[in-house]
Amino acid sequence: MNPTRILVAQGGGPTAVINQSLAGVVLEARRHAGIERIYGARHGVRGIVNEDLVDLTLETAANLEAVAQTPASALGSTRDKPDLAYCQKIFTTLKAHGIGQFFYIGGNDSSDTVRIVAEEAARTGYPLRAIHIPKTIDNDLMGNDHTPGFPSAARFVVQAFAGANLDNAALPGVYVAVVMGRHAGFLTAAAALAQKYPDDGPHLVYVPEREFRMDSFLADVKAVHQRLGRCVIAVSEGIHDADGTAIATQLAEKVERDAHGNVQLSGTGALADLLCDQIKTQLGIKRVRGDTFGYVQRSFLGCVSPVDQREAREVAEQAVQHAMWSGRDGSVAIRRVGNYAVDYVLQPLEAVAAKTRVMDAGFIADSGNHVTEAFRSYLRPLLGPDMPQPHRLRAPAVTKVLG
Repeated sequence: MNPTRILVAQGGGPTAVINQSLAGVVLEARRHAGIERIYGARHGVRGIVNEDLVDLTLETAANLEAVAQTPASALGSTRDKPDLAYCQKIFTTLKAHGIGQFFYIGGNDSSDTVRIVAEEAARTGYPLRAIHIPKTIDNDLMGNDHTPGFPSAARFVVQAFAGANLDNAALPGVYVAVVMGRHAGFLTAAAALAQKYPDDGPHLVYVPEREFRMDSFLADVKAVHQRLGRCVIAVSEGIHDADGTAIATQLAEKVERDAHGNVQLSGTGALADLLCDQIKTQLGIKRVRGDTFGYVQRSFLGCVSPVDQREAREVAEQAVQHAMWSGRDGSVAIRRVGNYAVDYVLQPLEAVAAKTRVMDAGFIADSGNHVTEAFRSYLRPLLGPDMPQPHRLRAPAVTKVLG
């Protein structure tokens, strides 16, 4: 076997466990005698084009393990979306450094980059194995039961809403929190697992898989508030009207787009402000508060699912093993078996590249404003067995003596 050089990079939004995958690539590669050097690219594909590389061969195992426990992208990331010309520059760098295996940890756009690079290598006859390692808190990669990064972000969302619900119960009113999720509502739906008692919030959950109607929303809030004297609401940033226009953009004087052409939905509290204003003015409820979780849910230190950690490491180990022995390019996917276990498969890059998975219809309640028990059963094992649990006082009421 000829000595092989490896290049690994991280792309897209950081997660709490993406560095588990980075460490998994490096440490698994070290087990194979055919690996000569292991390089990392700073800031994803941009670092590859700029030859901004580091030699991970020289990292100690102890430091790699410490980095693996650290959230966000240790190598740095990028939002660049390479086209063919960009990918040809990537390929030029790979050839110049004698790279035989290319691993890109990222979401659906990152998998498309891997696909284009792999096709360019095949077209020129260059011996390259290109493997996509899945990562996204949105949980929207095709062919996966779930994706690394999502369980930890979901764990944060569950705990945040559990705390917000306790606060809201102590000082009743209406609380609205906007959660990441442009086209897929998995992360917003996770808030439902904060409910322990029947009257716990979130009482309403809105995901982008269903049309959002302001009149129906206000009617839902009014009904819950009249019944409980309070209301906790989880809303996806990607909720949209019947025409597909994001509700968040209806307020913006100027719509900003990222490098992928996506309308910027995060980084602003406009949607939460709009919904709170409607509740106040249309329903006359005075105590209304809104939050936008934003980046905090992606890489929150100390709120990591142990299941997520393990699987983020294993998908990377599987990627290296496939690169060494399967002789195929592809994207590693997680498939659920039994209750609860997973298998890993290498699916074709075109099966996942630039495609978006959304929530199953059976995960969303017929009312469109909550989730089903099927979704709760789907998510529970991903959060880990050590989820904090809230409790209530059980002391009996004292009989009134003043009437």
